[in-house]
Amino acid sequence: MAIQKEIWQDHIEGNLFKNNEFLLASTDAGQHVMQGKVVHIPQAGAKATVEKNRSTLPATVIQRTDSDVMYVLDEYTTDPILIPNAESFELSYNKRESVLGEYESSLRETIADNLLIEWSPSGVTGTTIRTTGVATATHLADTVGNRKKFTVNDLKYAQLQMNKQNIPMEGRYALISADMFQQLTDDMSATQYRDFSAAYDVKDGILGRLFGFNIMMRGSVVTYNNDPSPVVHAYDDVTEATDNDGVLCWQMSAVERALGQVTFFERMGDPTYYGDIYSVGVRMGGRKRRSDAKGIVAIVQDAE
Repeated sequence: MAIQKEIWQDHIEGNLFKNNEFLLASTDAGQHVMQGKVVHIPQAGAKATVEKNRSTLPATVIQRTDSDVMYVLDEYTTDPILIPNAESFELSYNKRESVLGEYESSLRETIADNLLIEWSPSGVTGTTIRTTGVATATHLADTVGNRKKFTVNDLKYAQLQMNKQNIPMEGRYALISADMFQQLTDDMSATQYRDFSAAYDVKDGILGRLFGFNIMMRGSVVTYNNDPSPVVHAYDDVTEATDNDGVLCWQMSAVERALGQVTFFERMGDPTYYGDIYSVGVRMGGRKRRSDAKGIVAIVQDAE
């Protein structure tokens, strides 16, 4: 019998955000996905002008011009995998987890890496600030020299940038790499660390709360070059010796994710492998919801 694709597809979709809970701290545009591949969102035009104590009549009649936001979801595919006796694995969640665990982990990590890049301010688009701490040896592989440490005041300055943009206080997040998270906690006073830790929520991946940001941590986040207006590196870019680690801060309505089609492919009874061959395809994408990247701040290491 053919494998029950729906069981495996539901398993993959249900585990897609595991260990990457920060992806859920964004606007879900899944309802706007067409045919599992394209996001199409009607975009309202400029809001109406309001005049106080209007003295001239009749008022000028205007017509709102609406537009569309449209983008194609990226396709992520795994290498094919041989699963003997696939039917037996359908009966047990643990067995499916065993078969798909490594593949799902790679899939999740690759998708998350790419979405973070899509969300990040880059160059002259958006807000980037620099770290200000004391010099320490760079921790990024294949880079050289010293970088200024990430400090409590750097995160406070990111809060200021969002406050000046009138970004809502609710739903603010900061995703920090493991090395820079260590620098941040080392810089906290005992009182700050106590208050920070009070917001710990392992279920949602939140390690604490500081200056209005829900703090989350990941092995790596995004990497920037060392231009005066730092540019975020694309996925799989070659690391340059002068590159810098980055912290990504955002308000959840400023960034977007969209999950499209999840497909489980099969080739039954392959005579060269003496078994059944399967692979997985996931359509997913995301974007900064404003062209000016308002509501997103990157804190980029500064070279010493």
